[in-house]
Parts: sequence; structure tokens; C-alpha cells
Amino acid sequence: MTQSLRWTSADLELLPDDGKRYEIIDGELYVSRQPHYYHQLLCAEIVIPLGRWSHETGAGQVSVAPGVIFADDDDVAPDLVWISRERLPAVLAPDGKLHAAPDLVVEILSPGTTNERRDREAKLKLYSRRGVREYWIVSWQQRQVEVYRRADTTLQLIATLLEGDSLQSPLLPGFALPLSELFAQIPRS
Repeated sequence: MTQSLRWTSADLELLPDDGKRYEIIDGELYVSRQPHYYHQLLCAEIVIPLGRWSHETGAGQVSVAPGVIFADDDDVAPDLVWISRERLPAVLAPDGKLHAAPDLVVEILSPGTTNERRDREAKLKLYSRRGVREYWIVSWQQRQVEVYRRADTTLQLIATLLEGDSLQSPLLPGFALPLSELFAQIPRS
């Protein structure tokens, strides 16, 4: 009988600080290279208006690539998260990491089948299992945003938004981000 290696948060501490992103999902190690320029540009294009809205309303906080440690074998760094003001004290631990589900998680797809599968399958299952209320998967290549929202116990795809649409959420009353603005600086392929 073959016993497979299960990675833990302690193992991550031993890995080199080499600019790669190391994440663990269900005990499996995922390694990503430095993101594409447009990946990071879209992070900024979301975090700026979401941060502005959060400051104006006082409803919560947005953060870029925080550590989220759901369990010893589920330790990830989503591209963006948003957490309501009410839930933040229960989610943010003294170690500066999040130890419970953010309200909203945003992942920007990186090129490659492995990266896409991680965000669309492994992370979707993880975020669903751990209680994330809403999950956005942003594709700069396809110029679209998939919105998953919690229905009962799982995250369900409720919309695939295109450039003529506006990104809105019941979690963020009054927030609206037209996708034409989000993708305005991304060249068409």
C-alpha cells in the first residue's frame, strides 16, 4: 500500500522564499510562478474601487493575497478577499493570517491548464467546503467574470458576466464595477 505525502502549513515554512506562491489544498502542494502583468493589473483594477467602496461605507475591508489557513492541510493565498467589518475580528488571528472564510474571494486566472484547474476545481471545492459566501473567477484572457454564490451548503455558478455587464453583489450593497472599465487596459488578443 502506497502512502501519499500530505503537505501541511508547517511544511510551507520550510520552503524557500523564492518568489513562487506555495499553497496547500487538501494536503496537496500547489506551486505557482510570478503572475502575469495583466493578472496583477486586474487585481489593482478590482481592489481600488472595492477598497474605495469599503472605506466609504465602512462595511468591511479588502486585502490582496492574504494568507488563509483554513486547516493545517488547507493553506492558501487568494488573489483578493473581502471581509465584512462584523466578521473581521473572528477571522483575523494574532498571527496576521485569516483562519476562517472571508465573505468574498477573488481569483484571477493565470495561463495554463494546471492553474485554471486549481482555481476552477480545487479552490472552488475548498472555498465551498469552508464557507466562503461568494467567489469570483476573473479571466483576463476571456474578458469575463464567473460569479459563484453560496446556495445552501455549496457555491453555485449564478452568472458569467461579460464586458457589457456590471459586477455587483448582495454582499456589497451599492458596489458596481462595469466590466468594460475592469478590462479597459487589457489588450484584446
